[in-house]
Amino acid sequence: MLIFYYLKGSLYFQNQKNASAMNRLVTGLLVILHTLSYSQQNLTRYVDPFIGTGGHGHTYPGAAAPFGFMQLSPDSRLTGWDGCSAYHYSDSILYGFSHTHLSGTGVSDYADLLLMPYDPEKVIHDKEGRIISSFSHVEENAEPGYYQVNLSDYSISVELTAAPRSGIHRYTYKKMAAGLAIDLHHRDLVLDYAITPEGNTILHGKRISRAWAQEQHFYFYLSFSLPFTIDSTSMEGKRLFLRFPEAEELTIHVGISAVDEQGAKLNLESESIDKTFDQVKTATQQDWQNELNKITIETPDTDFKTIFYTALYHSFLNPNLFNDTDGRYRGTDLKVHQTEDKHYTVFSLWDTFRATHPLFTLVQQQRTEEFIRTFLRQYQEGGKLPMWELSANYTGCMIGYHSVPVLVDAYQKGLRNFDTELALKAMLERAHQKDLGVPAYCKFGFVPVEEEHESVSKTLEYAYDDWCIAVMADTMGKQQIAKEFYKRSQYYKNSFNPSNGFMQAKIHNSWQEPFDPTEVNFNFTEANSWQYSFFVPHDIQGLIKLHGGNTNLENKLDELFTTSSQTSGRHQVDITGLIGQYAHGNEPSHHMAFLYNFIGKPYKTQEKTRQIIREMYSSHPDGLSGNEDCGQMSSWLNLAAIGIYPVTPGSTQYTLTAPYVEKAIIRLENGNTFTIVANGTGENMPYIQSVTLNGAPYHNGYIEHSEIIAGGEMRFTMGKTPTDWGSLHPPHSEVKNSISIVPFFKTKKHTFSDSLQVEIGNTNPEQTIYYTTDESIPTLNSSLYTDPIQLQQSATIQAIACRDSICSKVIRSEFHKIPAKWDIHISSSYSPQYTAGGDRGIIDFQRGGNDFRTGAWQGYQGKNFEAIVDLKELTAVNVIGGNFIQDIRSWIWMPKKLKVWVSKDAKKWKAVASIENKVPSDSYEITTQELKAEIKRTKARYIRFEAEYFGTIPDWHPGYGGEAFIFIDELIIE
Repeated sequence: MLIFYYLKGSLYFQNQKNASAMNRLVTGLLVILHTLSYSQQNLTRYVDPFIGTGGHGHTYPGAAAPFGFMQLSPDSRLTGWDGCSAYHYSDSILYGFSHTHLSGTGVSDYADLLLMPYDPEKVIHDKEGRIISSFSHVEENAEPGYYQVNLSDYSISVELTAAPRSGIHRYTYKKMAAGLAIDLHHRDLVLDYAITPEGNTILHGKRISRAWAQEQHFYFYLSFSLPFTIDSTSMEGKRLFLRFPEAEELTIHVGISAVDEQGAKLNLESESIDKTFDQVKTATQQDWQNELNKITIETPDTDFKTIFYTALYHSFLNPNLFNDTDGRYRGTDLKVHQTEDKHYTVFSLWDTFRATHPLFTLVQQQRTEEFIRTFLRQYQEGGKLPMWELSANYTGCMIGYHSVPVLVDAYQKGLRNFDTELALKAMLERAHQKDLGVPAYCKFGFVPVEEEHESVSKTLEYAYDDWCIAVMADTMGKQQIAKEFYKRSQYYKNSFNPSNGFMQAKIHNSWQEPFDPTEVNFNFTEANSWQYSFFVPHDIQGLIKLHGGNTNLENKLDELFTTSSQTSGRHQVDITGLIGQYAHGNEPSHHMAFLYNFIGKPYKTQEKTRQIIREMYSSHPDGLSGNEDCGQMSSWLNLAAIGIYPVTPGSTQYTLTAPYVEKAIIRLENGNTFTIVANGTGENMPYIQSVTLNGAPYHNGYIEHSEIIAGGEMRFTMGKTPTDWGSLHPPHSEVKNSISIVPFFKTKKHTFSDSLQVEIGNTNPEQTIYYTTDESIPTLNSSLYTDPIQLQQSATIQAIACRDSICSKVIRSEFHKIPAKWDIHISSSYSPQYTAGGDRGIIDFQRGGNDFRTGAWQGYQGKNFEAIVDLKELTAVNVIGGNFIQDIRSWIWMPKKLKVWVSKDAKKWKAVASIENKVPSDSYEITTQELKAEIKRTKARYIRFEAEYFGTIPDWHPGYGGEAFIFIDELIIE
């Protein structure tokens, strides 16, 4: 078979006469020779696909080929956080077996085309009318490329196997009447569908659905080994029930496509229609054997072998092949396109840029270039590089533009078989996008709370992505671009609060208070300040300087791992696997244990990585401490266990830690091998004593990508006591030519009734602050700030911080003099996550924007809003009302109406307004609306407001049965 592929490649080269074909030919020959040069172990026996199906791992146990389009797996859970993969180990009921599944995601989708065999004589339904069966894990088995279970209620044995775009079901009915349910209604909202018989052994059709992906196209072609009759249909034809003659065995060959039914048929015919179940299983398991042999380990701990190889298996499940065997695929414009390349989908880039894609640059180099060429096609067809792309849909999920570090990491490591000029163009467009807080980030040098939710996380992640762009532009000789983006990459400094050493949100250029680093809120992405304050992978030297030196950062890291694991604020299901406030169950923490290497304390990295491996991974179904996230949780283990980790993707350095295994062999696509040996490793030998590389003493706390790719051997001598090995030559991460950091207003109040003293703070004491109060832009010739500014009237203050004639971005804030010392009493309680800064936040003369998460809005769930404003004196009022927002995707509706009463003494009340909502309750458009009325110089001291909430969420909404929110900012009194 190997020689066949070589000859096939030779003919291709002769026909095409191009360099890329020659490259593929040479690479293919090297792989062939390399594969033949060693005897493979049977590594698939160490893979347990049930790891991660319990707890919050969100994996599936079914059959899939490496990076395959089809994931043929059982469905036991259809809704909820732990139902994202459609299976959870704690369940005891199966709904059937569907053909697409997501591995470890935090949002549900897929589970297309459910098939469920049953006994028509004793069919069992759930309360929704779905056919179900109980099952036991005792009668369940999973291997790479194979899954088997016995349906207890029907005594039917189900076996599943899969090729890349096709699969086979094999049911053993034990000579009973055979029934089969085919369900297109399963899980997601169905937008369009068809299912067509062709004779009595073929069914084909389509399912276009909406869930996480707004328009997912799925087409199928089924070939049955026995003739069927259609017993009945339901759900307007979305469910089909078939009968088969009494037989012991039924096999179903299934092809799938995202293009059309003909593509599904072609995929089946090209891959497996003429193969038996066992032939497909054997071929796919050989494919897995080849993939797993790319990294082999030696350890006496058989249990850890299971953990390691299962992790490698999970790392190689995604991204998924997405084009048909004829080259057609569905692009991000949702149109059909053609390529001679391989095209992929399912890019969980916020997660996988950290370790999974760097792992691929070592052992999946050809695929890495295919992934990047996929990015560029997605850019050309859909208009932007992917962030979280799913089935040709931009999901809008997560933050940053992390296709950039994947692309740049590959480029810097010499993987350049793609259009680099097009790639740079695409990256620059993504970095200048007009949404998601990027305009504010570019304008202010950070993302303010009032401009965009998750403002701190976005500032930090944009800064890192910008560094990646700078590095690639620099390497390409495009110095002006590099200069711009090196500058932008330092904007993270504008979110660092020097008084507490945390990355903190700013609102109106002041640090948002109250501040608790354990609080989970909308300033951070699935995290709190503890879990983001160390995310500066590209400028760790700059972070050290902000903290005042290595010792201070070391103390902060120590506190991270030893402080209480209790978080505050809203509940965030992703924050799991806690050691102190380090959260291994979610990605922002994944590099933190390795930061000790950068501050001259590598032995602490060795301690922490070993602790994480021991405590956060096991061979049980709940053996992952958080979501698998399409390989990232597993890739972290694969790399850390062999002693290397890419703290800064886009850099060519891997930082080193103590290997957890005695030996690891990395088999590279260029034919070389790189061997890592740990002499004396074990529970009581966690510390590196010395290292050699190819026999010569090695003192660096890192290794270059080129040194690994060249092949060779790195040998660690381990011991019981910490040493300073690696501390004299630590890994390095630094952006030079430092920017001036923006100043900030120490004064928290932006409204006052008599006078106000405004104080301006400076992150870098070597900078000098200049300011203006006359709307002019401050320069070096403006007023020098030395003492607090005294305000008697409303004013706009603008300021800059300068050092050596290099000045920061301008900060600009308005300070309003309120016409009276109003008080407010709110009788209904607002959510602790949506406070608008407290009671007075809705009478502070500052409006919330078009995003309820920016901190300016006050939120009330399942209740009316009721409040009384005391104007302190009898006042003529002309206009009365309130400003509200509707975002029904987030369960926020306009109030049905706003009622207003006035009083002179808070005893006798007069109704003056009842204002009806005008915004349609079924509109998904985010809308703000003033509900206000003129009351023509009504004399009052007290004003009472009551906004009637929408009520229980209706059945047409995904939140059906929940209670709606009212969000207000602010009350209108003129």
